[in-house]
Amino acid sequence: MADPIICSREIQAPPEAVFAHITDIEGLPSWNDRIKEVVDKPGNLAEGAAWTVRVKANGARWNSHSEVLERDPTQHRFVHRSKREGNNPSYALWTWTVHPTAAGSEVTVTCEPHPKTFFLKYLLLPIRKGPLRKEMQASLNKLAESVPA
Repeated sequence: MADPIICSREIQAPPEAVFAHITDIEGLPSWNDRIKEVVDKPGNLAEGAAWTVRVKANGARWNSHSEVLERDPTQHRFVHRSKREGNNPSYALWTWTVHPTAAGSEVTVTCEPHPKTFFLKYLLLPIRKGPLRKEMQASLNKLAESVPA
């Protein structure tokens, strides 16, 4: 596993509203610029549920498949595993936590990359970490603008 990438943002909305927005799979393209389309979504977002999105990055497009590992609406914690569709064994673990603050909520997202190929581990990931952190922060900023108060 590579070092995790962690970003946080305060949002002026209650934790329940923020958590609901993060776990609304259909709404992902509204606040994540990399996600262009939801291809397939589960009827119920429980452990083991899966969804597929179309991603666009660096001029390329691909489908990314995700699976819920944990969804705890009481603790406002959501963990999922995502990987590019196909034979590449690399994946990332994403952990979203929402904590109450005086102004509303603080959202923290952690991405733990698990590169399994030489190309990803030694060539792509080292140069993508900085841009990925910026993309994650930009998504949190758009999330803050789009959560219903």
